[in-house]
Amino acid sequence: MFIRWTTLSVLAVAVGGVVQPPQRPDLDTQLFGDTLDALRVMQDEYFQPWVGTWPTAIDWTAAVMGTHVAGALHSLSGGLEVLQANGINDFDASENLISLYYSQLIGFYFGQDAFSLRNQAFDDMLWVVLGWLDAIKFAKIHSRTHYKSFPPSSQRPAKSQRLQGWHGNVWLPAFSHRARVFWHLASAGWDTQLCGGGMNWNPKLMPYKNAITNELYISASAAMYLHFPGDWNTSPYNTKDEPEPVTPKNWPPRDPKYKIAAVDGHRWLASSNMTNQQGLYADGFHISGYRPGSNRTSCDERDEMVYTYNQGTILTGLRELFYITGDANYLEEGHRLIRAVIRATGWNMGSNTPFQGRMVLQPGNLPKWYGLGRAGVLEDACDVAGDCSQDAQTFKGIWMHHFTTFCMPLEYPLDGEFDGGKPDPKVQDRHAKSQIQECKRYTAWLEHNANAARSTRDHEGRFGMWWTAGLLRGTTTFNLHITPEDVPDPNGAVDYRNDGVPNDPMWLLAPVISRPEDKKQRPMMHKRDAFAADVNNRGRGRTVETQSGGLALLRALWEISRLP
Repeated sequence: MFIRWTTLSVLAVAVGGVVQPPQRPDLDTQLFGDTLDALRVMQDEYFQPWVGTWPTAIDWTAAVMGTHVAGALHSLSGGLEVLQANGINDFDASENLISLYYSQLIGFYFGQDAFSLRNQAFDDMLWVVLGWLDAIKFAKIHSRTHYKSFPPSSQRPAKSQRLQGWHGNVWLPAFSHRARVFWHLASAGWDTQLCGGGMNWNPKLMPYKNAITNELYISASAAMYLHFPGDWNTSPYNTKDEPEPVTPKNWPPRDPKYKIAAVDGHRWLASSNMTNQQGLYADGFHISGYRPGSNRTSCDERDEMVYTYNQGTILTGLRELFYITGDANYLEEGHRLIRAVIRATGWNMGSNTPFQGRMVLQPGNLPKWYGLGRAGVLEDACDVAGDCSQDAQTFKGIWMHHFTTFCMPLEYPLDGEFDGGKPDPKVQDRHAKSQIQECKRYTAWLEHNANAARSTRDHEGRFGMWWTAGLLRGTTTFNLHITPEDVPDPNGAVDYRNDGVPNDPMWLLAPVISRPEDKKQRPMMHKRDAFAADVNNRGRGRTVETQSGGLALLRALWEISRLP
């Protein structure tokens, strides 16, 4: 049976003790406990320690799951004062919980199929880079925060541990090596002959410069510049375009090439005309009539499909570019995009209500679709019909993770000097006075989404894919009526993330012969299954990907609501 654990009971289980929660826990304690419970369910239900992965995930979604675990660890490490305020002062108890999930992250390092991923699309490789950089950031910050000013003497770590910092730092060289290898492998996707620049999506298909691959390249490159601690491991996987290692200085921290890649990538994306009239990123560009050896080089055929993750992944890059340059335009760009997303869910930030007001939602009747949601709740277009692919089930969690990163207070690099000198304190002051206050304005919208998503949990605490269903009380597969008007597809939109890559010359180097009946179409009416009255049991149902979305949403609310 699903129990909404408080923070205290989570820690009690972690150390095998019995702790009675406070009689009147405050909001922070309840929200923190809900966030930890979402993490517990994701790991207990879906992670298998003996294989070091989430077996039902695929290579790239597993990489994203690792990112969510690293993010949750960051929040857990930074939330210990909430535990202390509610009677948990035992350093060993909190450290045991952190080490539990960190050990699973280490297991995933060995369970991740790095051999397969290095032969996949460029975006798949870049998810790997971001995941291990997030693990590195967590370990550094946790070590700095909790192993410089130590707990009371009776709870002090051993002297040897104090000398080296947190024990988890021993894994940083391994994480760094994998991040470095995969960044170099992915960087081969950058191309200036077609479309004037930009990352290509998949070398096995026709050229397609899409939003997600370019956003990942920007975010991963900026994060490599800021957080990569260097790599002294000379094997394996030297890429073809770099020399055999002669000295450990081949891959130093703060290498300018990462900064240059991030700035160049953003410059191209910002000038690519990739956003639509709502200010949202369309999916990407083809080159009409292109064939190998053709003189056609302009990106002129835009796929108008809009996905949530395309609006989120760039946010990490924008934050880090501001961090690197001090240019506030990067932050302003990020806020414009966030506000566009919130509007596209049907939410009025002025009144902090849905555009249609505090409407009474009738079971089975869908509120108006605004482009990325309805009634103020974030959605992907596939949510309402319950036919999201494994890819799409990951998207909203990705948005929430990068949104959280964008709004987090700045932590300067921990490896000495920055860009040849000390960080300018004016940059951090500007961030605190404007960026953080702007992010606080999103709290009501996040809380609205979190309340909806919480209501999709089943008796085991597993989140559903379609968060809006949490507002549609009494809606089941028997009374839900979906029409094409409920989720209108934009003209020129190809939903290849759910329907598969089309079998036509625009996408494939060598299209295969297929029958007309082979083409998948999204059903606009649900299957009336007596065993699936729950609208979130349709299609793939509840999965590790949908659970990660719930975790990322609650973590976003937790972090944003506690900003100073």
